Amino acid sequence: MSTTPVRNWAGNVTYGATRLHRPQSLDELRSLVAGADRIRAVGSGHSFNGVADTTGELVSLDRMPATFEVDAGTVTVAAGMTYGEVVVALHDAGLALGTLASLPHISVAGSCATGTHGSGDTERCLAAAVRALRLVGPDGDVVDLDGDTLPGAVVALGGLGVVTHLTLNVEPAYDMRQSVRLEVPLDEVAGAVDEVFGAGHSVSVFTTWRSGTCSVFLKQRVDREASGWAGGRPATELVHPVPGMSTDSSTAQLDVVGPWFERLPHFRADRLPSSAGNELQSELYLPRSQAPAAFAALRELGELMAPVLQVAEVRTVAADALWLSPAYHRDSVTIHFTWVLDPTAALPVIAAVEQRLHPLGARPHWGKLTTLPPAEVTAAYDRAPDFTRLRSTLDPTGKFTNALLDAHFPTR
Repeated sequence: MSTTPVRNWAGNVTYGATRLHRPQSLDELRSLVAGADRIRAVGSGHSFNGVADTTGELVSLDRMPATFEVDAGTVTVAAGMTYGEVVVALHDAGLALGTLASLPHISVAGSCATGTHGSGDTERCLAAAVRALRLVGPDGDVVDLDGDTLPGAVVALGGLGVVTHLTLNVEPAYDMRQSVRLEVPLDEVAGAVDEVFGAGHSVSVFTTWRSGTCSVFLKQRVDREASGWAGGRPATELVHPVPGMSTDSSTAQLDVVGPWFERLPHFRADRLPSSAGNELQSELYLPRSQAPAAFAALRELGELMAPVLQVAEVRTVAADALWLSPAYHRDSVTIHFTWVLDPTAALPVIAAVEQRLHPLGARPHWGKLTTLPPAEVTAAYDRAPDFTRLRSTLDPTGKFTNALLDAHFPTR
């Protein structure tokens, strides 16, 4: 147990918890939860807002047993494991996930709880792979959730209990290659969304919105065909998503074939990214059909963003049926912003971006910065009332609540 203040990865959030616990067994965790008035689980700290915060006690599962069990097309993993740990074990078993986020350093439970995603026209967010989950409820009881309750319980912002295990759908392992196209006109991307994002299994467009061009990272499965799009010019050396950053932590490019888990992320699991948390992030999910309008709006804001924007990334995510997923029931284009680590300078610009994109149907990422009022955020979720009722059922005394949950999903 530690009483030292806990901060997130970027250092812009200092959690208000009185203590941080690191249990080493399920029994220890159950006892901690049962004895706390307020308690929240914290993952790898890669959120940029107060989604994991609490005025009570924090619990990290990074010292719990790293269980990994394969069974008939699924794998059950310990919630505190990172994707970097899970994917190696999966690959050794001849298995794979269909998508991964940019960073393999993030925890499985935290990523799923906030609707984190990778990229791909046919790929849903990471949480959509969850077949079942196990959590510790307010009385220290172990609760297994699947079936009809699951869509409301996976992207749950930590509000239903402390998740201990997740069962994920998997598929046979596959190989991939990664290439980068440089100096691609943004007008070309906006006018050919299907062709550009269909040019790989996972596609990322990086730009500052100011120059009128972008870099396109293409990650292609060797067992599948792509659209054939090849705009701009091919990179002949490694490229970092943020101009000027060292490529020491970048995954292999230049069409070198390798295993899926060494190509899908932008960064290697055995090294920290060059920025090492020296950044702020915001991200908006929009209906895929709004991509051209979003591109036009952001190009008009290019000069305003320039002093505080390191880079922006555009990806696609397939629709899912998870109640609080920002891609709920709609194929989405996601626009991610990496800002300088200066909230005073960045937040007014984030507000200007959201003012332009919110009318297009933008939903903010649950783990990143937003200036939108909570009522405007939850208004975009048809199942928000159902989630509020689920919270009241599974956590009637509000043991797992916090300010963010109370603002978005008040139960009383």
